[in-house]
Amino acid sequence: MAKVKKFQITQTNSRGSVTTYEGTVTELTQMFSYSLECGKSWEYEKGNKKINKQPKTIKSLVTNIYNAKNNSAANGYSGFSLDYCEI
Repeated sequence: MAKVKKFQITQTNSRGSVTTYEGTVTELTQMFSYSLECGKSWEYEKGNKKINKQPKTIKSLVTNIYNAKNNSAANGYSGFSLDYCEI
C-alpha cells in the first residue's frame, strides 16, 4: 500500500503572526475550502486569478489559496504569505 504524504502549510500575515496547518492534500483542501470558495466567487473581476477548488498537488493548492485570498481582499493584496513542506 502506498504511503500517504502529509504536508505542513505555514501561513504568515503581514503583522508576523504564524499559523500552521497539517494534513494530506485532500484534508488541507477541505480546511481551506471556504477561502477557495470566496476567491472563486471573485475570479471574474478585472485583474483577479482563476481558482481551482480541487487541486491535485500541494504546490497547486498553495498557489490557489494564495490567489483566492488575494481575489477576495479589498485592495487585491491580502497580506498573507504561504509556505509548505512535506512532513
